[in-house]
Amino acid sequence: MKILKRKPLAAFAASAVLMLGAQAAVADMAAAKKWVNDEFQPSTITKQQQMDEMAWFIDAAKPFEGMHIRVASEGITTHTYESGTLAKAFEEITGIKVTHDIIGEGDVVEKLQTQMQSGENLYDAYVNDSDLIGTHWRYKQVRNLTDWMANEGADVTLPTLDIEDFIGLSFTTGPDGKLYQLPDQQFANLYWFRYDLFTDPEIKAKFKAKYGYELGVPVNWSAYEDIAAFFTNDIGEIDGKKIYGHMDYGKKDPSLGWRFTDAWLSMAGAGDKGEPNGLPVDEWGIRVNEKSQPVGSSVSRGGATNGPAAVYSITKYRDWMNAYAPPGASGMTFGEAGPVPAQGNVAQQIFWYTAFTASLIDPDLPVMNADGTPKWRMAPSPHGAYWTEGQKLGYQDAGSWTLMKSTPEVRAKAAWLYAQFTVAKTTSLRKSHVGLTFIRDSDINHQSFTDRAVELGGLVDFYRSPARIQWSPTGTNVPDYPKLAQLWWQNIGDASSGAKTPQEAMDALAAAQDKVLARLERAGVQGELGPKLNEPRDPEYWFNQPGSPKAKLANEKPTAITIDYDELIKSWQ
Repeated sequence: MKILKRKPLAAFAASAVLMLGAQAAVADMAAAKKWVNDEFQPSTITKQQQMDEMAWFIDAAKPFEGMHIRVASEGITTHTYESGTLAKAFEEITGIKVTHDIIGEGDVVEKLQTQMQSGENLYDAYVNDSDLIGTHWRYKQVRNLTDWMANEGADVTLPTLDIEDFIGLSFTTGPDGKLYQLPDQQFANLYWFRYDLFTDPEIKAKFKAKYGYELGVPVNWSAYEDIAAFFTNDIGEIDGKKIYGHMDYGKKDPSLGWRFTDAWLSMAGAGDKGEPNGLPVDEWGIRVNEKSQPVGSSVSRGGATNGPAAVYSITKYRDWMNAYAPPGASGMTFGEAGPVPAQGNVAQQIFWYTAFTASLIDPDLPVMNADGTPKWRMAPSPHGAYWTEGQKLGYQDAGSWTLMKSTPEVRAKAAWLYAQFTVAKTTSLRKSHVGLTFIRDSDINHQSFTDRAVELGGLVDFYRSPARIQWSPTGTNVPDYPKLAQLWWQNIGDASSGAKTPQEAMDALAAAQDKVLARLERAGVQGELGPKLNEPRDPEYWFNQPGSPKAKLANEKPTAITIDYDELIKSWQ
């Protein structure tokens, strides 16, 4: 009898659990439906497909319900949206609480480096620039996502993730063919200009009378320099404001390093041909051998960090800022210089991040038309005198989800669910509209961006164009990004301030990089993937070899070339 009495009790308990589970599932699906209807529109998939993805997340998250995870990223519009909106949605839908910390870009690298060195789990996941791909591939302290998704993380990998839809996979894949990071946001470093001024008949006529060719988007640095001089010296004021032909920043500050590691040398033409990065010499001037082992950055070791193209790039940077930028630019940081073009007194900027797009379309800004369209446009960056077809032409930031091996598996799984939630097709198109940092081809080509293209100043046109493959992040030649990146602002800051000549500054930088590479080689911490320095030899030997480093050109200002912006756009369509 006791057994008989227990059976109904057990059955009742099981029924109660099922009922509670059903109620929780209903509540979760109700939250999902609300978010899908109220926030996650538009989408590249149907609402039913969105709800199917949300149902998968709810089911996959059950083992982690009630868990509290922490992730970190830098402070751009896209990540602010994730932290303030997507983290909340994820918690309401899955029951997993997320603290998504927004910290400085340098702080993200510092925290990640500390976790690598200490083994202490500071964060369960990072949105970490793919600039560290060479670091992650060599140190093996991050989870290889290719194997993770197939093995330990298979039960928490979204079946509809559609990896092939991501446009930045080549940036986050190591030489071993494995994916180490999943792109979360991308933005390019392009050329920005005042379309209204460049199409003004009076200004165009004045420019052609002086220079003998049409005012337009500069294809090379020769044209950029002419246009910078023209607007600064010949135009005077427009709408009561003194117009400048260039904008930049030069304070000796960590942000100055990004200004140059973000492919300035490649824009000048210092590296080798190759996509996504030049090989064997990359845009940092670091050469690798056939085993992808760094062998040096000084010209004497076969590198190009202090070669003629690099020195030319620093010379142009310094000269243009001193001659054509607004007063005070040389004392500004990245953050201080960023808002300046929106004030209406800059005609063009050669080094402009598309991450600023969202903040440059405020209808109240002086660079906006009354109808809500911009007075400005973005276009491909002009290239320097040493650049040749087949080289990368600029930088593309690819902030990417990164899982450290020091993160316990259960926490890594919960964090991986959140990471996928922020890039899933349910959420990614809406996120792209907020932050304008595309990661999916399907988002770029959605009708909603066709409709918005006219107000985004060329952003959509660029990302739909074949040109976008010439923009890429730092590649795998850089073996330890945190250690090497800090050398740039310190040394180039000396050239910016005038304390050293461009040649002296780049000689010092190349020597400092080689010293770090030698230290890594001696320590052996990267095994067979680590540096193996070439012995120094006469630079002329390397100048006489094909490719980079390249010998000094007799003429570093070739014939200026421009292109009409509207014709450029048509050529992409």
